[in-house]
Amino acid sequence: MRYSVFSILANGLSGNRGWKPVWREPEPKPEYDAVIVGAGHGLATAYYLAKEHGLRSIAVLEKGYLGSGNIGRNTTIVRSNYLLPGNVPFYEWSMKLWEGLERELNYNAMVSQRGVLNLFHSDPQRDAYARRGNAMRLHGIDAELLDTEGVRRLAPMVDFDNARFPVKGGLLQKRGGTVRHDAVVWGYGRAADTLGVDIIQNCEVTGIKVEGGRAVGVETSRGFIGAKKVALAVAGNSSRVAAMAGLRLPIETHVIQAFVSEGIKPFLDIVMTFGAGHFYVSQSDKGGLVFGGDLDGYNSYAQRGNLPVVEDVCEGGMALMPGIGRLRILRNWGGLMDMSMDGSPIIDKTPVEGLYLNAGWCYGGFKATPASGWCFAHLIAKDEPHPAAAAYRLDRFGSGRVIDEKGVGAHPNLH
Repeated sequence: MRYSVFSILANGLSGNRGWKPVWREPEPKPEYDAVIVGAGHGLATAYYLAKEHGLRSIAVLEKGYLGSGNIGRNTTIVRSNYLLPGNVPFYEWSMKLWEGLERELNYNAMVSQRGVLNLFHSDPQRDAYARRGNAMRLHGIDAELLDTEGVRRLAPMVDFDNARFPVKGGLLQKRGGTVRHDAVVWGYGRAADTLGVDIIQNCEVTGIKVEGGRAVGVETSRGFIGAKKVALAVAGNSSRVAAMAGLRLPIETHVIQAFVSEGIKPFLDIVMTFGAGHFYVSQSDKGGLVFGGDLDGYNSYAQRGNLPVVEDVCEGGMALMPGIGRLRILRNWGGLMDMSMDGSPIIDKTPVEGLYLNAGWCYGGFKATPASGWCFAHLIAKDEPHPAAAAYRLDRFGSGRVIDEKGVGAHPNLH
């Protein structure tokens, strides 16, 4: 059913007995034209495959329930303030898709373009942000370099006179902001189901069947499912699932933690990052501060972290805003990050015919969801990369055409 103010009023007057299930719970068919493993970027991919390319025989496999993976384990930030040519067109396309997503899906994803502010604390850092802002503006992306007073008007609670980390200004992208992560899952899931996509929950992939160098289907906890094309979009589990087809990826898996404080009165109406340490924060609609920082720094598939990173993240928050020191942390969680060697993603065909890869999202996975789905669907349907994702080739690590946004080299834990 289509959501509108009229459907809300009608169901309110009838005791809310007219609402229908958001998506079906189908049994898997013996074969599909395309099987997509992973229901984060995979749901967006399935939706655009059906809507833009006319495919109808599609299945999305999720080993848990919708939203239980990385798509529901992040800090909800969206932005397109990138520097390098390989990244700029892709993330800006994603931002444009975010801006029309709710109307597109007929679903409230709580897109809030409150602005993303990256603070700087030294003259060299100011110059680097000025360069980034200029690159953004050359590509038609909004960017504004603020001085100290400009930051003070947006975030008066910041410790501007910190002896070690004085705030000298910031780079602002007003179109950036936050989006409710699980609402994105539900919106894409509902829209894909409406177009005939089968969403198979609690269906873990245990193997990829390859015959004559071609992927012909997947072994799952619910039996074998044949497929003309198999697409992998499994975030932090990319290396493990790709290994089922005999592939070794240039990816390490790390844990990243996120935190939510107790609810407080309106305090911060932008997304803000600390330039002298890895700390980023926004305030949710319920009043809690949502924040995070660095990876835990070791390879792991466990969705939990350790106390040293909790301490480090809280230290960054206190250095930036001492006033939050008395807040209590209500909960934290860990997400799996598939960290590529250069810190940028991979959207490409693999050496196994009929097997497609969407991986290596590092810190950029959630904000990329719409464009990732759009470009991955284009690749699957047409067997050629979308122009916005043309740089995200798997073979770039062998040829040296890396996209090292942070400039730290082939060290996944530093990106």
